[in-house]
Amino acid sequence: MPSAAALRLSIESALSARIPSALTPAPRLIRPTAPTGIAALDERLDGGLPIGALSELTGPECSGRTSLALSFIAGLTEAGRVCAWVDASDALDPESAAAIGVDLDRLLWVRCGVQPQQQTLPGFVAAKQSPKAWSRLDQALRVTDLLLQAGGFSAIVLDIGSVAPEFALRIPLATWFRYRAAAERTQASVLLLTQHACSKSSAGLVLTLTPGGIASEGATVLTGAEYGVAIARERFAAVNPFARKPPQSETHVQWNSQQPWAGKR
Repeated sequence: MPSAAALRLSIESALSARIPSALTPAPRLIRPTAPTGIAALDERLDGGLPIGALSELTGPECSGRTSLALSFIAGLTEAGRVCAWVDASDALDPESAAAIGVDLDRLLWVRCGVQPQQQTLPGFVAAKQSPKAWSRLDQALRVTDLLLQAGGFSAIVLDIGSVAPEFALRIPLATWFRYRAAAERTQASVLLLTQHACSKSSAGLVLTLTPGGIASEGATVLTGAEYGVAIARERFAAVNPFARKPPQSETHVQWNSQQPWAGKR
């Protein structure tokens, strides 16, 4: 009597023209990830932030949003990848980014709301006109859309963390769905930095960051800070399909940032 494996092989051979691998389940695809450079968080996320998806980093000021995003971008640029940073409020500090390890030659920095310098007559000072918050936000959204449609970027960071929540929450959900579809098509990691979650179900991963304590040498030298990360949403979490109930894993992670001058005298 033929074995079950032999019977399955003969049935699949007979049906191969119409139904390839009729009795063999399709392998489960696991979305690839890219490390953030933070060991504790990468271990919890099974490798890092998802590739080809929208990840949202939320939290108040000084919660570590920018530090986490820069650490992620540093790893990609170090590997020779090209990334983009869409800065809705012109808040990025290139020197701090370079200190973390970002290769600025491989980073496209789009500064929204920056007015070109105008020539003025001697003795007169041109008034600095800053565009309205919604105008800067609209410009950032349009630029991000163009970059995603163009392709070629391993990661695109949309930093609207300094934009008031009442403006960020006015962004239509269709915008986030379009970003999600473009990220899947181009296999780019899209990072959204906000104060409150606003991408809804379009985000494959939502991390809520909270500020912690600070580390210092003496009373005046700041050497680092401690942050907390809570996983509010994780669509691509690895789950055992044969388990009746998915295991409850830890959703909070602590990580520390260290300034380049720490430990130097």
